[in-house]
Amino acid sequence: MTAPTPDLVLDPAPPLSAALRDGTRADHEAAERSDFVEHLVGGTLPLAGYVDLAAQQHAVYTALEAAGDRLGAAGADGGLVFPELVRVPAIEADLAHLLGDDWRTQVRVLPATAEYVARLEAVGDDLPRYAAHAYTRYLGDLSGGQILKRMIERHHGLSGAGVSFYDFPQIHKLKPFKDVYRERLDALDLTPAQRDEVVEEARVAFRLNRAVFVDLAAAHVA
Repeated sequence: MTAPTPDLVLDPAPPLSAALRDGTRADHEAAERSDFVEHLVGGTLPLAGYVDLAAQQHAVYTALEAAGDRLGAAGADGGLVFPELVRVPAIEADLAHLLGDDWRTQVRVLPATAEYVARLEAVGDDLPRYAAHAYTRYLGDLSGGQILKRMIERHHGLSGAGVSFYDFPQIHKLKPFKDVYRERLDALDLTPAQRDEVVEEARVAFRLNRAVFVDLAAAHVA
């Protein structure tokens, strides 16, 4: 008599935060290795380049945070919208410090940034894809962004005003907060197809961000 075949035990899917980390690693590294970022970190980027970066961030975060507000108002944000993370007021304060109160008349939105904003406006009301963009932006600000802040302060003599984008005064310890954010991501009630959508959209987000760096490099890197 043939012994019954034991039921196969499938490996559980990895947490979404781990799938995002692993699935976007190559795109993330490509963005970090861009000429613009290398000059920013290396201290060879003129201050005007950093100011232009802040202007592009203003456009991107305005679109991202508008999407978060809409999801939150509808009770559909999955717990991913935190007031502690809001960046637009800080960016506006930085631009006012760097350019003066009439900064809005001095900045421009680059073509790659306009494409990034259009993508956020097109997909931001869909929680899985909003989660992808919020993950790439906010966890990046809380991680590698803190290294960028130190480099910018060192190379351009800025402190406080001018780099407040990278400050999170309502978050007293960054690592525990990042852990909570990842837990919220992992707790999202998503189908396997939606999980795949989050990872793919995060890859799109990194590519869009890299395209912004390419435009910035064309303007500011000799």
